[in-house]
Amino acid sequence: MSGHSKWATTKHKKAIIDSRRAKNFAKLIKGIEVAARNGGADISGNPTLFDAIAKAKKSSVPADNIDRAVKRGAGLESGGADWQTIMYEGYGPNGVALLIECLSDNRNRAASEVRVAVTRNGGNMADPGSVSYMFNRKGVIIVAKKSDINEDKILEHVLDVGAEEVNDLGESFEIVSEPSDLVAVRTALQGAGIDYESADTSFLPTLSIPLDADGATKVFALIDAIEELDDVQNVYGNFDVSDEVMATL
Repeated sequence: MSGHSKWATTKHKKAIIDSRRAKNFAKLIKGIEVAARNGGADISGNPTLFDAIAKAKKSSVPADNIDRAVKRGAGLESGGADWQTIMYEGYGPNGVALLIECLSDNRNRAASEVRVAVTRNGGNMADPGSVSYMFNRKGVIIVAKKSDINEDKILEHVLDVGAEEVNDLGESFEIVSEPSDLVAVRTALQGAGIDYESADTSFLPTLSIPLDADGATKVFALIDAIEELDDVQNVYGNFDVSDEVMATL
């Protein structure tokens, strides 16, 4: 069971109602623009766009904002930026490895702001490749727990279409697959009438570092500072926080 996944799931739920809602909206809109630019505006032929729109709707992004983002990304409306995906690598307190995923139209600005946020909050930047080998790119689907949904029911529908494992995160289940199997797994859930919270490609650690309350507090503060940056889309870390420590935080 991944402490990082539990933390990320909690953050996702809080993002809908907390003071950074507008920033969360902006990141979701940016993801829609990029998906539309890379695969076109037709969601039936662009599963990445389908999932990006579904995620935005789950976070209550207005439909008009979503529609305009699709049009900008696909070149059907002016105003779209040339977003570039940039990955930075670093270390946080307790030797926690970090992958920082940015979508930016200004590489110099993104690099400078990420470096400042990391170094001012107890971390340091790392050379390309020195951290990324500790992570595997995976498809990750989050399904909220309900009275009629349990692990056995999920496994029944997803094992034969590429799911590798189903993890119990407390209030939800995490389904892990290869990125190439993400759409098949998501489609199987839809066919079975099982609603899901999100379906994304993610970077999961191959080995996690356990953190005590002090270490977790420092790492969370660092990641919060990084996520405040406009260019940052996602932060991945190889840490694990137990239920007991999470309860104290």
